[in-house]
Amino acid sequence: MAAYIQDTIRNEEARLNALRDLNLLDTSPSDSFDRLTRLASKLLDAPVSTISLTDRDRQWFKSKVGVDITEIPRKQAPCSYAIGDNGIFVVPDLQADPRFIGSPLAQAGIRFYAGAPLFTRQGYGLGTLCVVDDKVRELDDEGRQVLRDLAGMVMSQIELSSTIGRSDAVTGLPNQHQMFEDIEDLARLHPGETATGLMFDLVSQRQSNQGQRVLGSSFTEALVRGGASRLRQNLGNSSRLYHVGPTRLAVLVTPEFGGDPDALIHSLANLLRAPVECDGIPVTPTLAVGSCLFQLDELSPRDALRRMLNAVEDAALSENGYADYSPGHDLRHARSFMLLNDFRAALETPGQLRLDYQPRVDLASGACSGVEALLRWTHPQLGPVPPFDFIPDVEQTAFAKPLTEWVARTALAQIVEWRAKGIDLKVSINVSARNLDEPDFAERMLELIRVAGADPAMLELEFTESAVARNGTLVVRQLQAMRDAGITIAIDDFGSGYSNLSYLQKLPASILKVDRTFIAELETSERDQTLVRSVIEMAHQLGYRVVAEGIETQETYDLVRSWGCAEGQGYLMAKPMTAATLTEWLSPRCLSAVA
Repeated sequence: MAAYIQDTIRNEEARLNALRDLNLLDTSPSDSFDRLTRLASKLLDAPVSTISLTDRDRQWFKSKVGVDITEIPRKQAPCSYAIGDNGIFVVPDLQADPRFIGSPLAQAGIRFYAGAPLFTRQGYGLGTLCVVDDKVRELDDEGRQVLRDLAGMVMSQIELSSTIGRSDAVTGLPNQHQMFEDIEDLARLHPGETATGLMFDLVSQRQSNQGQRVLGSSFTEALVRGGASRLRQNLGNSSRLYHVGPTRLAVLVTPEFGGDPDALIHSLANLLRAPVECDGIPVTPTLAVGSCLFQLDELSPRDALRRMLNAVEDAALSENGYADYSPGHDLRHARSFMLLNDFRAALETPGQLRLDYQPRVDLASGACSGVEALLRWTHPQLGPVPPFDFIPDVEQTAFAKPLTEWVARTALAQIVEWRAKGIDLKVSINVSARNLDEPDFAERMLELIRVAGADPAMLELEFTESAVARNGTLVVRQLQAMRDAGITIAIDDFGSGYSNLSYLQKLPASILKVDRTFIAELETSERDQTLVRSVIEMAHQLGYRVVAEGIETQETYDLVRSWGCAEGQGYLMAKPMTAATLTEWLSPRCLSAVA
């Protein structure tokens, strides 16, 4: 019984999903549907006719004749019974039928009801085409056939309306919604058999940006149309072509395909690598090809598309532009997606997020000159999550703003708490590139400082060099406002990203942190020694104070100190620690550990 109930619930949810996918509920009246209800009313001599869609708790009328209301409660509505039967559902007298005595229709004086169910090709009942009368009557065989035929015409109109939303305007190809439906159909026709999904990304992001600047917005459309035309001409009846993204085409190789899928992939890829004419200019696509083999009745259509997308993303990063679907990569993507979904709760739930603090020391004296605040997340199910598993993804979303505010608010509260204990310690926090796109970022940071009652001089903001170099005017204006208020500005991970050093002359920054990749092998790499020494000299000439990140050995410590590097940070001096542990670490005994 429990299994039956669960199946009933699942089937009803699937039916409601099918109804919602058609986007018919609560839409404006349509003359194409109204013609059919008028015809039903005329042919069956009924004063009222409706196209009624069965929602979760209501019957909503997409079209109606002879009635002013647009919906009625689903409970006790005859349409709910009609969609459970393949035949015509007739009630000669609602007021005499125990199922409907007291129903809204019976109370309104309706006596007769006849409804023909509206079924999708997948077998989901959407609602009915029905006629009602205030007289007790029957419906003969001819009338039943008329109602059945008219219901078929209604479904044809629904499918036509749905098809309009299942093709792409640029290429005219079926879109991903049509692909989902085709995969479902194949799963019913070929249970247990496999299909191959191919994804072709014709244009890299970089080529798209450059091409649109030079050739205009029609650049990518011309490439995709050209690629689609080539594929369409070279696919047989056993493979289907779809346009599933601005620059992405998909091919579904069905079980009827009798050839070698790998040979097909390579032949299609070769077709797409040839130059395509874009407004008379030949352009060679930057092609990436991903493939995914899957069993039709074991994988949902959306999961099939997701695997194809994962494969083509891997292909874009590979040397040869090809990649098969990787379950391992998919698990990492799924985990990243789950973490992003859970991060909102982490921001709102006390105890999941915290800041640890890693000391920075003055290399000449060994004294602690400040700390860097480092975000830590203890997930309620996964436990501690490494920062590199979630911070890069979070910074690419709208969570970047509340994340930075959370970190700033927490760090400022810690600054105030330490000052109350007689500890004046500058705290550095990392700020994402996306924050600098916020026009009121500086204003909000200064307001957070004011509310916390903290000294602005005790706060340092770290930006990566790629962040501060990408939008000069806006960046400089915001950084200058914060520096004028007393906040220290630092350039983090210097040497790992941007290559044009001219921005160093314009930025109101005073700290330059050399990336740890140049420090890690400093003892053995003469090349790194030359680079780091040169960076320190250049930074001094430009007025920057230099911090070396990732110091793990005494020899490295001594080298960078001898070159004039002012501060250092790394495991040799101290690992990141909680605020309470740091307070103990700050004792004179600990400060003398590195001298």
